[in-house]
Amino acid sequence: MTAAASHDGPLALTVLGCDGSYPGPGGAGSGYLVTCEGVTVWLDAGPGTLSNLQRHVPLEQLDAVVLSHQHPDHWSDLEHFVVACRWFLGRTGVPVYAPPSLRQVAAARINDAASGAEVLDWQATDPADAVTIGPLTFHFSRTDHPVPTHAVRMDAGGRSLGYSADSGPAWAMSSLGPGLDLALCEATFLSDREGTVQHLSARQAGATAREAGAARLVITHIAPGIDRVAAETEAEAAFGGPVEVATIGARYQL
Repeated sequence: MTAAASHDGPLALTVLGCDGSYPGPGGAGSGYLVTCEGVTVWLDAGPGTLSNLQRHVPLEQLDAVVLSHQHPDHWSDLEHFVVACRWFLGRTGVPVYAPPSLRQVAAARINDAASGAEVLDWQATDPADAVTIGPLTFHFSRTDHPVPTHAVRMDAGGRSLGYSADSGPAWAMSSLGPGLDLALCEATFLSDREGTVQHLSARQAGATAREAGAARLVITHIAPGIDRVAAETEAEAAFGGPVEVATIGARYQL
């Protein structure tokens, strides 16, 4: 499964949205722009991320979309992308890599006349398979979440980025393999909420990144209203080193 583009540049991650479960004031749901050698990939497409995506790349130049799972805070802006492509940009055949269950949900939400088989070229992701998009190789791991959810490992030029997507503590970042230069891990709540939902706390995010041997940790998917300083403190104590808290527009070059 392959999509390609041109231009030159290093492997980098830009945060388009990082709020957990729903966007807070001025925020956006889960979404990131992954770039390498001019290839542009929209990783998760939560509410508000399409607007922020266009600050960094024209929609006409987006090469592919990779979605982790069917919960709307990770994909709902795909609907607006389809409208833009169908009625304004004339784009067709945009590769969308996602668990099969997401396509089923999307078909019920996106009118076939506006999208259907024309705009989106759906490709099912499977933890047994790798996906190649230009210089990037994507591998997937099923997480601990109520619906089929795929964490993602991205490799290019000897550098590796790991994204937890959503997960409870029964999944480990080490499932993405060794040598992660950057771990992007959800930290929805503080440790006082551990065990109440299938999400990771900031403490658990730090612990799983440490156990995976990640060189750097960025925590994301923090629920609105959660003290971000407290989340950073919990994650750092468990990670054993400095932790960065994702903010919209932040760019991490690997």
